[in-house]
Amino acid sequence: MTDIKVGAEAAQQNDGVRKAEDATGILSVDYFSGFDFASAEATLESLLKSGVHFGHMKSRRHPKMEPFVYTTRNNLSILDLKKTLAALESAANFLVSVKRSGKPILCVGTKKQTHDLVRSFAKRLGLFFVVDRWIGGTFTNFSVIRGRTKYLRETGEKLARGDFKGYTKFERMKIAEELEKLEKRMGGIKHMNDLPGAVLLADAKESAIVIREAKRAGVPLVGVVDSNTDPSSIDYPIPGNDDAISSLRLLFGALGKALESVRSESPEPVKAEVKS
Repeated sequence: MTDIKVGAEAAQQNDGVRKAEDATGILSVDYFSGFDFASAEATLESLLKSGVHFGHMKSRRHPKMEPFVYTTRNNLSILDLKKTLAALESAANFLVSVKRSGKPILCVGTKKQTHDLVRSFAKRLGLFFVVDRWIGGTFTNFSVIRGRTKYLRETGEKLARGDFKGYTKFERMKIAEELEKLEKRMGGIKHMNDLPGAVLLADAKESAIVIREAKRAGVPLVGVVDSNTDPSSIDYPIPGNDDAISSLRLLFGALGKALESVRSESPEPVKAEVKS
């Protein structure tokens, strides 16, 4: 199963993929720096080429994913790409409505292989993001989180202005180390002053805590759901392979194209073109 799913990576488009260094000095892959959203097309052919249809072994299939499974081949769940296209269109139009309302959108990728992709996508589109570990209470105790992000912003600005010149070298070093740790954990949400209008999950299966907090806070969820995931916990589930970067890059690229349309104030809803 793993070989088949990872094999879909061969279909990945490398156009616009670059190496980048983040604020903490960590080298990462920037999947969307040169991505052309305008020419991005989600079609049956492109979804198939990117391996979006590959699910997990039949024995790991979640019962509620049955309606999204087209067939089983070599004991592997094959997702119905026509339903993926329909779900992608619905999710895209919802995110566009959130963006137009002025509410923030938060992108989340807690699974290791999604970190760079989610970070790159969010930065390219000016969205907020959380990668690596979700901080418990981000939604349910948002006032405390907002206080910490305010501290991160203000202390960073003071450090940049040289307000700590009167401190000892050791004290300045400790402040810098603290800010580096906070930047790594909260850098993607340090300017998010309100709860988001939507959360976009790259890996719904690995986001149980995020989903639970979002439900309690009344924040709608959009997420990629693989064949081993419960889609009923997501408001706008997108059936697809959440293991292959090629799959996620295409799905996020289609959503990015929809969000990019907001900047040009396109009155028409974004459609996913269906081609056989």
